[in-house]
Amino acid sequence: MKKYLFPVILLLLGVKASGQQDFFALTGKDTPSIIFNDFRALDVINGTSGETVLTADSMAKVFSQSRNGSVTEDKNSYNHAQSATMAALAYDPSANNLIYMPMFSSNVYVLNNKTKEITLVENNVTRVTACDMNSHITRMATGYDGNVYAINNAGTQFLQITRTGNQYSVHDLGIINDDISNGKNSFTTIETGFGGDMIADADGNFYVFSTSGNVFKILKKELKARFVGKITGLPENYSVNGSAVNSKGKVVIASAKGAPLYEVDMQTLTADKIPGDLNLHIYDLASKYFVNDKSVSSNVLTRVDIYPTKVNEHFITIDINDQKIKENIILNVFDMSGKNVMKQNISAKGGTLNQKIFLNNLVDGAYIVNLTEDSGKILLNKKIIVTK
Repeated sequence: MKKYLFPVILLLLGVKASGQQDFFALTGKDTPSIIFNDFRALDVINGTSGETVLTADSMAKVFSQSRNGSVTEDKNSYNHAQSATMAALAYDPSANNLIYMPMFSSNVYVLNNKTKEITLVENNVTRVTACDMNSHITRMATGYDGNVYAINNAGTQFLQITRTGNQYSVHDLGIINDDISNGKNSFTTIETGFGGDMIADADGNFYVFSTSGNVFKILKKELKARFVGKITGLPENYSVNGSAVNSKGKVVIASAKGAPLYEVDMQTLTADKIPGDLNLHIYDLASKYFVNDKSVSSNVLTRVDIYPTKVNEHFITIDINDQKIKENIILNVFDMSGKNVMKQNISAKGGTLNQKIFLNNLVDGAYIVNLTEDSGKILLNKKIIVTK
């Protein structure tokens, strides 16, 4: 067994190092005030941090789209690519770009995730005043049509940012008003509707998760905000500041207060804490996924996974949804010397399984978890780190 184990380990390590990054966070410093720290990738299945894309102290190269050349920005103003006050981020996977806006500025910035170069998109469409919190852009997401959308606090500007080739343009779609059914849960007041973040669905609509935990469905064609409900299962005084859809079609939310990440079921609006001890101050989240996306659902039907990879609560979850799996499954755990330290038979009736496997007898260290059918077909090898 040892003969074959170490190539598997090397393969897993290589996959981890070069894995696709499609979930990003705009993080802040550990202070009560909003102070930008960095843009970084996240592993939201395991609650761990990934590669840093740009920091507040990075040497930024900024190219002005309108002036068709490099520019030097005033770092003492609100109008620069590393402004301290930022809370709006989107990801455009077609160009591998992060799109963001400082809260107190009308500027749009496009950060290439590979080259780290930044394009400044100046525009006269966005109406932002530093001292008017109603006008601050705090919610942003990529729509199902590939355009980026942003909404200010009071809903008085619903922006569409489009790309043609390498050129970006900004359009104002109008004012978003409360649906008549909202009652006291207004989208346009500070206590119930301001701040937070937004996500998109596959039907061309959006959902805003306000700081208070209220969820509003934004009907794009009608320019209406309809109150859906309030998230349950969060700690008291949890501030919802970031939201994005994960590969399972659920929404991940984050807080600027340095709290854990939570996964929200859009059908019930119930929140479950994501494993891991990632307590970043997150002002905004962005991903390439959408709610009600049939293409994501079809991918989920062939899912075989193990999580978390960093185990600090004595168990892992085996998650299987693959109709091709008809046999019983054998779970083996090997230490890094190749020794089999745990074996267990599990059953995925109908090709589905979501089962916790307890690892109480394993000491701290790295292990390979192997899932195999009775026929000997390997379904998955995955490295985990046990820390108790």
